Order: sequence, then structure tokens, then C-alpha cells
Amino acid sequence: MANNDEEKEKRLTEEAELEAKEKEVDNKDEESEEETKTISGYALKFDEPSKDLGGFVEVITPEALKDVDFSNCFLLYDHDYSKPLASVKNDTLKIEVDDVGLHFEATLNDTTYAKDVYENVSTGVVDSMSFGFELGIDSFDEDEESGEVTRSIKNIKNIPEVSVVTMPAYDSPNVQVNKRSYNRFMKKQQEKQKGANNMEKTLIDDKNTEVRGYEEYIRSKGEVRDGISTENAAAVVPSEVIGEVFDLKRSDYNLAQYATVKTVSNGQGTYPVATNQEAILATKEELAEIEDIDADMFANVDYKVETRAGKIALSNEVVEDSEVNIVQEVKEQLAKLIDNTDNKHIIDLLKTFPKQTAATLDDLKAIHNVTLDPALEKTVILNQSGFNHLDTLKDSDGRYLLQPDVTAPSGRSLFGIPVALVSDKLLANPKQGTYPMVVGDIAQSVFVARRNQVTTQWEKFDFYSQGLAAIIRNDYEKIDEEASVYVEFTPNNGEAGE
Repeated sequence: MANNDEEKEKRLTEEAELEAKEKEVDNKDEESEEETKTISGYALKFDEPSKDLGGFVEVITPEALKDVDFSNCFLLYDHDYSKPLASVKNDTLKIEVDDVGLHFEATLNDTTYAKDVYENVSTGVVDSMSFGFELGIDSFDEDEESGEVTRSIKNIKNIPEVSVVTMPAYDSPNVQVNKRSYNRFMKKQQEKQKGANNMEKTLIDDKNTEVRGYEEYIRSKGEVRDGISTENAAAVVPSEVIGEVFDLKRSDYNLAQYATVKTVSNGQGTYPVATNQEAILATKEELAEIEDIDADMFANVDYKVETRAGKIALSNEVVEDSEVNIVQEVKEQLAKLIDNTDNKHIIDLLKTFPKQTAATLDDLKAIHNVTLDPALEKTVILNQSGFNHLDTLKDSDGRYLLQPDVTAPSGRSLFGIPVALVSDKLLANPKQGTYPMVVGDIAQSVFVARRNQVTTQWEKFDFYSQGLAAIIRNDYEKIDEEASVYVEFTPNNGEAGE
């Protein structure tokens, strides 16, 4: 299928095999030797499927470059023509098409940004390439079994530049896709489908099949495992079930909804979390380089997920009664386990934040007005006793201190801050007449690292009870020590307000 669109496109080459070397060359005029900085690698590779480009993946065929004239090609930094690194025209950029793809070797010019590029490549900080091109001919094919659509680039008209890039992501500016030919292909495919509407179709709902298999696993007490995934002999809870369990919007009582929750793929590592930084934009002169921002924009949070197990009790009557939605029963109990686990560890972590004592309402106001940064999106976490005490207090105008607030989880706000209510059992009073509370931005304070895969295993808990042992993996870590305060409020005797 021919494509005559003239818009330029960009693609990313993540495994570009970038190398940086210093070479000594003779300087005949000064009768001395000097070092030149070179980098080399692949700007593109043949027959390597791209990531999803919006409904299709893409490969570049070896014959795609046979008509390309590289005589005016530049090596740029981040596709910026104001930052050229080398060019074919002045013989500092050598380009060769080999069996792997488009290989280049560049002798970098003596500029500050070129030196920075060389340093970043040599240390491995930058390892990706991107290239801009004008499309000549492409074609689309759809796999009948998987439905995956593949675009084959068969001819490229021009490659005006290749770039060393620092944003190795397919949703970055390094990837610009002209989707007109894809849209035409999909339109033709839809037209073909119209004539087949009366044909018999067999639809297999994989999710429902997996849930049914999981139900059989439960009812057979772990004996039947058809249609389910397993890990270390334990059954993996279907994503359809666990997705609803981890949906924090389902419960007003799970404190994780206020924290920063991220799904992690590794058991341990470091996760960058955007912080409430106070950077400003510096004045920039024309053509001057942009100065570094004098602030930490991210907090690198170290995490190590731990395995936590709990019990989902199921009686024989429930297991054997086919009228009972046993998967829903498991889901509800699992959701309670998740809520209780999150709340316990988040509260324990918040109690390690800077501690302040308060005896009057003015003390509480000072924490809100002075101690905590006004830019923070604050929440007040109260236990039942503290909530009840504050809910009975009135200000000098006779108005109750806790005001109605439809946006707050508890329906009340304190000094305009939404209040979240937890049980006395979860956040216990440290002593008689003293009420604990947490004030701060929980999202800037607490990081929850979550492995969303949950497994269950049928077990006999004791002589009388049996059910599923549920296994989850997560971690709870502190982000910003100054984003929250743990307060112990001991009211003065007889205080009834301000």
C-alpha cells in the first residue's frame, strides 16, 4: 500500500549499542597529537518490532534504506538543529547500512553540549537513539489468530537527521507517528467485517473462563486447577477479581487512597516520587543555556516488598452450596484484609513522623498555619475519641469546630482541612484524655509499593476451620519527613473552644 504523506516521522531505537571512544590524531601544523571524542552505534535496526505505536507495532525492512541519500544527514542532540554534533557533509559523521541496520560513527565537535553527550554516553547514562524520516512505502498485515497489526516500512525517502536522545519512551517527543495509512487500513478491515456479520462466531471470554476456573479451584478445596494460573503451587487470583480489590475508590476507609501507591514489578528497588519542591524558573538570556534547577524534584524512595499472609475462612456449607457466589465471598474477605493491612502499616509509619503536642485549639492552628508548608494538600486523621471530642467543641461564635464538608471522608473538616476517621483500635489513645491525630499531606508522606499479583492456597487452619491462605506482597516507606506531623492533643481542663 503506497503512502504519499509528506509529514516527517520519528522513531526510537532503545538498544542502540552506543559507544564512546577517544582517538589520538596527528596534528601536522602543531607537530603534536590531540584526542578527538567519537561515539558510535545504531540509529535504527532492521526487523525489530517496535513497542505499540497506537494499535500496531512496526518493523523496518532491510530494503527500506536502499534509496536514501545520506549526504545531508546530521547527528543532533534530542532532534535539536541548534545543537548539531556532527554531519556527513563535513566528514565528521560516517553512516553505513549493514545487516543489522543503520550504523554510524561520529567525531563530535568541541562544544559544551557535545562534551556532555560524550560523557553521558561513555558512562551509560544515555543509551538510546532516535531518527527522523520521511515515509515512502509501507504496508499493514493483521495476524488472524492474535489480531495484532504489524506495519512494515518498506521504503524511506529521506533521513535528514539521527539523534542521541535522553527520553527513552515511546510516548515521548522522540516518537511521532503518521497514522493516516493505518487509519485507511483499519477502515478497509472494518468494511470487510460488514459482509461477515451473519457468520457464526464463537467468543471465548478469557476473564470469565479464568474466574470460573478459580471458583472450581475453591469448591474442590484446591484439587481442581484447570483454567487458572499458579505460582509455587499457589493459585493466582484472577485479575478481574483482584483489580476490584485493589481499587481504592471502593472504600472510604482505606488510608492508601491518600498515599502515593505504585505498582512495582521488582521485589526491591528505588522509585522516584515527585515531591513538593520549591524550585523557581531562573531568568534566561537569549541563546544562553538553561541553568540547573536548584531543587530536588524527585525523592528516590527505596523499597523492598515483604510477603504478608492472611486467612480467608470458608465453611463447608459455603463451599458446597452452588447458589453462593463463592468468588464474591473471597473478594470481600480479601478486600478487608487489604484494607486492614494498609491501614495498620500506614498508621504505624505516620506515627514515626515528627511529634508535636498540643493543649489548645490555637496549638492545633499553629501546626496547620506555621509548622506545615501551606502548599501541602493536607488531611487530618482522627480516631473516634478525638473526633468525638472535637465534634463537641464550639468556637466563640457558637459554631461547632468540625464543620460539615461533603468532600471529606468523614463528612467533616477541621480549619478547612478534610477529616478522615479511623477506629480507636487502629489509632489508640496514648493515655487517658490524650487524643492522637495526624496532620499533613499523606501523598507526600507515605509511599506504598504494591505487587498486584495475589496468590491463594487452600489450607486447614486448625482442627475445625479451613479456607484460603491469601498471600500479598507490598512495602510501606516514608517519602518526605516534613510533609506530616504526628500530634498528641491533650486539651486543657474545661476547654470548650476559643
